[in-house]
This record gives sequence, C-alpha cells and structure tokens, in this order.
Amino acid sequence: MSVKAKIILYTQRVEIVSGYGERRDCADQNIARFIEACGYLPVPVPNIPSITKYMVEQLRPVGLVLTGGNSLTKYGGDAPERDQVERELLKLALQFDIPTYGFCRGMQVIADYFGCELEQIQGHVAVRHEVHGKLGTMEVNSFHNQACCKAVSSLTVLAQAEDGVIEAIRHKEKPVLATMWHPEREEPFRMEDVQRVRELFG
Repeated sequence: MSVKAKIILYTQRVEIVSGYGERRDCADQNIARFIEACGYLPVPVPNIPSITKYMVEQLRPVGLVLTGGNSLTKYGGDAPERDQVERELLKLALQFDIPTYGFCRGMQVIADYFGCELEQIQGHVAVRHEVHGKLGTMEVNSFHNQACCKAVSSLTVLAQAEDGVIEAIRHKEKPVLATMWHPEREEPFRMEDVQRVRELFG
C-alpha cells in the first residue's frame, strides 16, 4: 500500500454489550480488506456524530462506503447514533460530490435518504439468489429482511430479484451507487464488485 494511497472512509456497526455496559463500534475485517483490494486506504468512522464533519474535512476522502449491519431506527433498529453519522456522511458526500457506495444497510440508508420506503420481506437472509437488470444477470449473496421494492424518480434501478426486491441502485445525477449484496463476503472477492468500486471512486 502506497503512503499516498487514496483514503476511503467506511462506517461501522454498533454492537451493544450489556454485560459491560458498552456500545461498541465494529466491522468485519473483510470490509477493510475489500477496500484495500480495490486499491484504497480504508479508514473506519466512529459512530460519534460530533466528529463526522471534521473527519471528512481533515481526511479529504476520495470515497465513502456505507456498510451493513443494524436496522435503521425507524424500522426497529437500536443504533440512533449510527443513523445520525451515516445521514451526515451522506449529506456531506452529496454536498462535496464525494463518491459513495452503500451495501446492504448502506443501500437502505441511501434509499431512505432519498425518500424510498423499506418493507419487511421473506427469503433474503443467508441465501444466494439471482438478480437481473442493467448490471446483467448474476448470483449474489443476501443477508437482509428489509428492502426497497419501489424506487423514487431520482434513483435508477440497476438490479432486481425475481420477487421484485430492488438489489442495486444508482443516483441519476450524483456519484452514488448501492447494492443489497455484501462484496466483502465473497471468497475470493468478485472482480465485478472490485471494478465497480474502482470506477465509482476513480
């Protein structure tokens, strides 16, 4: 990794450890490995809303990754601090044209930000299934029980599952891309996912 590597900020899930009275930020190590495999320096963002803008201004990332884990609080989740951080990050990314990629929860955050409603769905947890659309036909992993089934006009649908669940979206004007599948959970990482991120972040 070059010392001049381009920084990608990525978000973390919140784990509540009641026995210790702690709220822990954490992320699968494969997320950082995937970002590194794409050619970037991964930097995790703490779920502390007050420092979010400062991190963006000081680190000047070339991209942002909104990761999986935790439901949004409006849909039953218990990590409001993460909701705040990711909403602020997305707002800053749109303001400064920072390319943004979201997966699983990250796509839900993006969809919700632009006004899409999420629905409870069945048959999408710990399975693999085909998706079809502008990205072609492919088999993807699936680890979610909430999803968007109707996109607002500002978003282009890139892939859908057979049951109508939207699996990938792109903003029509801003550099924002999202998928419901987890690129970091593929072994090895799929070159299609790597290339898609490289094209987005540059």
